[in-house]
Amino acid sequence: MAESECGNVCDAQSCCSREREVVASSAAVKVFPNKIYKSEQPKGDHVTGMTCECGVFGAIACGEYPTQLDIAQMICLGLVALQHRGQESAGIVTSMGKSSKNFNVHKGMGMINNIFNDEAIRKLKGNLGIGHTRYSTAAASEVVNCQPFVVHTAHGALAIAHNGELVNCESLRREVLERGVGLSTHSDSELIAQSLCCAPEDVSEHDGPNWPARIRHFMTLAPLSYSLVVMHKEKIYAVRDSYGNRPLCLGKIVAFDAGHANIEDQLAEGWVVSSESCGFLSIGARYVREVEPGEIIELSRNGYRTVDIVERPDYKRMAFCIFEYVYFARSDSMFEGQMVYSARLQCGRQLARESPLDADLVSSVPESGTAAAHGYARESGLPFGEVLCKNRYVGRTFIQPSNRLRQLGVAKKFGALAQNVEGKRIVLIDDSIVRGNTIGPIIKLLRDAGAIEVHIRIASPPLQYPCYMGINIPTREELIANKLNATQLANHVGADSLAYLSVEGLIKAVQMNKSHVNPLKSGYCTACLTGEYPGGLPEELSW
Repeated sequence: MAESECGNVCDAQSCCSREREVVASSAAVKVFPNKIYKSEQPKGDHVTGMTCECGVFGAIACGEYPTQLDIAQMICLGLVALQHRGQESAGIVTSMGKSSKNFNVHKGMGMINNIFNDEAIRKLKGNLGIGHTRYSTAAASEVVNCQPFVVHTAHGALAIAHNGELVNCESLRREVLERGVGLSTHSDSELIAQSLCCAPEDVSEHDGPNWPARIRHFMTLAPLSYSLVVMHKEKIYAVRDSYGNRPLCLGKIVAFDAGHANIEDQLAEGWVVSSESCGFLSIGARYVREVEPGEIIELSRNGYRTVDIVERPDYKRMAFCIFEYVYFARSDSMFEGQMVYSARLQCGRQLARESPLDADLVSSVPESGTAAAHGYARESGLPFGEVLCKNRYVGRTFIQPSNRLRQLGVAKKFGALAQNVEGKRIVLIDDSIVRGNTIGPIIKLLRDAGAIEVHIRIASPPLQYPCYMGINIPTREELIANKLNATQLANHVGADSLAYLSVEGLIKAVQMNKSHVNPLKSGYCTACLTGEYPGGLPEELSW
């Protein structure tokens, strides 16, 4: 791995700035007893924390072509803003919007700023394009699996980028293979692309391909989990699964001097679609709204329109991944009409209500627990203060010859602010605990600096179950919450006490500042916390 962890790339408040320990792991299959549900190719060094599979981004210029907008550069900057969602590979595909035969493509392994230099951007001329940044969960970390995927159909080239993981990929794979189509990878994105290549039997295409009908047909076959950007010739389609499990939002590119005027009154120079809104301002775009669950949006030079909405069954609720709020999303992104930072602040407030303490100081593990720590401090009336100084130049903690050296590797990423720590009873807030490898050395560091008490408070419930919908959460056997309860874990890591936020408290916190709470348009996937999967367990794999 040539690059340091994304703490050197993302902004200071990004949840991804946590350094994630890497340990040896030759098997990366997610299993329940005697059944394999989703396979991941062994990748050598394996990240022990949680990782989100990827981020998608698309941009299209309005008006007459050729555009004055540098579409490739905009997509590149959009992907940089999404770098926390994946650091293994990235790609951009652009189109002039005039020919359905030729796309400009550049993809590679590594971080975005290393893949897309000035020469690569110059070659990506276009009036529209899509991009992708990836962390693999469903296929090996290899160049062949870099996205976006481009396939050549009877109607021209089709490019697709995907965030998520198909729960029923086994049946889709069989269906594609039975048509005589060969698949060159195990990537869900290639599977989606091939699924879109053939028109449904009940759709007439005398006047050319009906891409919305094809997308709708795919969505009926695959209920979750995905957000997609699909490009064909002069149009981009933005698609979100009917459960709304993975995020996707829409933005408007406005004039450089547009200021803070009403977004509806500003002339659109182009449109963008992204997994998160955090990069919009950096490219001169303004957040418009989320893509609704099941919605298919068509973007063209004339603007955007909803071409279809695929409803989920009446007895099923929306299932937005709640860990986007807790861990994955950048804190300046918008979900459900609220900023992620405000939701994390409320998690800290709710945690203070559920697990109050008599202490001298509230602090956080930087930067992942900072927003929740501020919320805890405000609700409890305790002062907030920094107790840890982060070394941002350490990079990842790679495989070490002994557990002792691994623990020292975690600890060397932080220094204790001794004058703030000495003689104090400290409440230390973090966003989550996965394997429990990091928190123990941090507690020891604070005690060595003179802390008389260290109480751990976690602004999310205990992680107990793996995810099959695009988040790489370790197996049940590796999750520390399945081995030790809160009291046992406190003893194990050397804390005076440890408490988690409840599932009910987490849901209450993320709904606190929502612009609307419509029961028909609200609901969260808490499968990693409760084991209740919105689409049931995935199919057992035969490949």
